[in-house]
Amino acid sequence: MEKLVIRGGSPLSGEVYIGGSKNDALAIIPAALLVPGKTRLRNVPRITDVDKMLEILRHLGAKADFLPDNTLEIDATQLTTSQAPHELVRQMRASFNLLGVLLTRFQEAAVAMPGGCNIGARPVNFHIKGLEQLGARLTLEHGIYVGTCRRLVGTNLYLEFPSAGATQHLMMAACCAQGRTVIQNCAQEPEVVNLAEFLNACGAKISGMGTSTIVIEGVDRLYPTEFSIIPDRLQAGTYAIAAAATGGDVYIRNAVPDHCRAVLNKLMEAGAEVTPIDGGMRVRRVGKIHPTDIKTMPHPGFPTDMQQPFVALLTIADGVSVITETVYESRFRYTTELQRMGADIRVEGPTAIVTGVPQLNGAPVSCTDLRGGAALVIAGLVAQGVTVVSELEHLDRGYENLVENLRGLGADIARVPEEQARSYESV
Repeated sequence: MEKLVIRGGSPLSGEVYIGGSKNDALAIIPAALLVPGKTRLRNVPRITDVDKMLEILRHLGAKADFLPDNTLEIDATQLTTSQAPHELVRQMRASFNLLGVLLTRFQEAAVAMPGGCNIGARPVNFHIKGLEQLGARLTLEHGIYVGTCRRLVGTNLYLEFPSAGATQHLMMAACCAQGRTVIQNCAQEPEVVNLAEFLNACGAKISGMGTSTIVIEGVDRLYPTEFSIIPDRLQAGTYAIAAAATGGDVYIRNAVPDHCRAVLNKLMEAGAEVTPIDGGMRVRRVGKIHPTDIKTMPHPGFPTDMQQPFVALLTIADGVSVITETVYESRFRYTTELQRMGADIRVEGPTAIVTGVPQLNGAPVSCTDLRGGAALVIAGLVAQGVTVVSELEHLDRGYENLVENLRGLGADIARVPEEQARSYESV
């Protein structure tokens, strides 16, 4: 087991490159199974969630191999089973999208209830209701959804909440259904738009992506293509917040500012300067951090995945900030770890009241989930003294080359064996 050792106090400075989006890759990789042939994906992040997804694909009979430069080739010509490996599916929420994909390829499927970060209930009822409306017959047997169908049939779907996962799942299932499917109140995230563009590149007929209504005209089959994963807006947001928190000056190359607009607006409200530059953006801070209220919302609102890193910034703001979490009910678990570092945070149901303090102090802390782990890293970068972060498997799920990137920006951070980290934890 390894841990991160961070000596805080150094402003981040320089340039960091943003790689492919975790959430985009985890939607497009299973969608590639809809294509009976070879698909080549560029800019795929090398993270553990992608590795697990590829294990699942290989279990299903697909060939999946990385080529140079983060290019992934998937050959789904001959899938051999419609039963996803339960022990892997339970570890990763995005793998549940395989249910609709396998129903399309085999007219039958067995996929376990999904896992993922422990940030509260994330029911799959929108997925199940939509698939049943498309004609699937589904039963839940010992934690595994078993489904059968003839060819799925297009219909009108309405999502009670604009869930990105459900929108992506139903879009995949509907693209080869018979007739027209209309999804209303759907998610508008950039990853939803890019998945639709990938499917269209394979021969699907999808329109309206990026709006609240998506229309899919079913086609008989999809065809192989080459396609690029979009830059990871959540990584870009994390580095932007870290630059502001440390009083740094960072050029975030390959970021798409329009994908991060809600986060960047709040950063400017908090006192950072954000300048879009050709091929990326520059984030710097000179003065104090101002308190800022945040309410998480579906895109284009403030993303729930950026709530945790932003709270790390607000712990050293000059005043009181109120954070309201509307998407997940258990997304404040990480705040107890920030409190170990001296943060003044009071949680009241879906709200966190953050009173800024003059400084944080290094301490041993543990990641509770992926973005909570990012919050702890940011806090460690601004804290006085040494912070030791454990449970790094959470960070490995979604941040490619995190330590190397931060070191390239001047951070004093290292990933060390647990035995070596003990000497810092006892200081």
